[in-house]
Amino acid sequence: MRCQICTQPARWWRRRCDDCRRLVAVFLAHRGADMATMMELFIASQAPQQKIEKFLLADLDGSGAVRDQIAADMTNDLLCAFGQTGRQTPREVERIRQRGGWMTLDRRPPE
Repeated sequence: MRCQICTQPARWWRRRCDDCRRLVAVFLAHRGADMATMMELFIASQAPQQKIEKFLLADLDGSGAVRDQIAADMTNDLLCAFGQTGRQTPREVERIRQRGGWMTLDRRPPE
């Protein structure tokens, strides 16, 4: 079997390799932490840098890439601190990232 995240060989009847299973466990255990903390935890899990990069781009449960889930959690925490009731989903973060809206705040985004 091949790992669903990094496509490296996984154990018999396993969907993920050991490194990716550790990364998923760290992500789920520390959900809601900021990006710097999550990166420190990912590096501390002893996973190679290439696997961490692939993991951040992976869509674990169909709700968006891990990177976008972390950014959405951080945004929602910030909105909550300001008393806003709106929620941002990982898909919305992905759309903003792909459009490059964070880089061109002074110009209208391309349609």
